[in-house]
Amino acid sequence: MSSNSNFSTMQRVVEQLRLEASVERIKVSQAAAELQQYCMQNACKDALLVGMPAGSNPFREPRSCALL
Repeated sequence: MSSNSNFSTMQRVVEQLRLEASVERIKVSQAAAELQQYCMQNACKDALLVGMPAGSNPFREPRSCALL
């Protein structure tokens, strides 16, 4: 029984290694350039860079009631 489970474990390991070997790889410099380009293209949509409009900010301080 032990050799059968060992065999199935090894089969799973081989399948995982085949999957990892088939992954397309790119150079780090190319990935960094693509990431930088993506960030520059989407900077206008980034709330941390351009801020949030006051009306749609869920973290703003609640207003006090003027009727009290």
